[in-house]
Amino acid sequence: MDAPSKLLLRLTKRLFDNIDEQESFVEALINPKPFHPCILWCQEQLEISGFSVEKPEPWQPNFVNRLLLGEKPGQTILHQQGYFYCLDFSSVFAASTLLEINQSVKLVFDMCAAPGGKSIFAWKLFQPELLISNEVIGKRLGMLISNLKRCHISPSIVVSRDSSFFAEKMLSSIDVVIVDAPCTGQSLLAKGEKVPGCFHPNAINKSANRQKRIIANSAQIVSPQGYLAYMTCTYSPEENEEVGEWLLKKFPHFQAVEVQHLKSYQSHLIKIPCYRMFPQDGLGAGAFTMLFKNTHKGENNQIDREFISGVWTN
Repeated sequence: MDAPSKLLLRLTKRLFDNIDEQESFVEALINPKPFHPCILWCQEQLEISGFSVEKPEPWQPNFVNRLLLGEKPGQTILHQQGYFYCLDFSSVFAASTLLEINQSVKLVFDMCAAPGGKSIFAWKLFQPELLISNEVIGKRLGMLISNLKRCHISPSIVVSRDSSFFAEKMLSSIDVVIVDAPCTGQSLLAKGEKVPGCFHPNAINKSANRQKRIIANSAQIVSPQGYLAYMTCTYSPEENEEVGEWLLKKFPHFQAVEVQHLKSYQSHLIKIPCYRMFPQDGLGAGAFTMLFKNTHKGENNQIDREFISGVWTN
């Protein structure tokens, strides 16, 4: 077991006042334990799947199963045939803010979509007229397209543009926009992966500045009365609560939405509604999530299909 770095300990003290919580958090990162595999059913949920399923969490959607340790769903024929998508349960937690939306959703836009889990979650939940999944990093496009095709996510289109392009071309046109923001990826440590420099202030600040630019561009394409879901897989407040605060100051017509089923996960670092899962909880590697609503009233702008030419996955 490696000794925790000074930067990790510094962050830990910012996140937790309680010594026991601090020790549990550090232990989860430097001596990671396996998490239960999790699947999101894209097609018909089969009783004959043969998986051993854990008791669901109260907020868990009915199209998600958390499996017993040792199950290997990714190695089955059902996975190859696109019946389900494998993901970390923390991703389910983060995307579950979307369950708070109870209005008709015609258009969903996932701004940072690869490898595709949040896009698939939103498609399954809303069954929109169109899902647009954007990924600006070229080397990640292949896995996104492959996952959406394998899981038969239709109608959907994959595009690859900087967020500023959409802010200019698709103003106030999308019912639900998802920003699973690029981050320092600190939670990957809880999965046993190496993430050099993820606690360094320079890396955190660079990431936070990029997140603010992406979320600001994303906010501009949210339709009147539409929603913006922001989430990360990291722990630093600069990349989480502080980004949410910044957005609310820059766009005062947005309000943070209280997500009823996640109230017990409310971040204790701020009073604004936002939610955290930590690895020591034993459910997943960790996540931050927050839901905003555009309070402006009016009609959606129509999308010019000329501006979203990409790869259709249906």
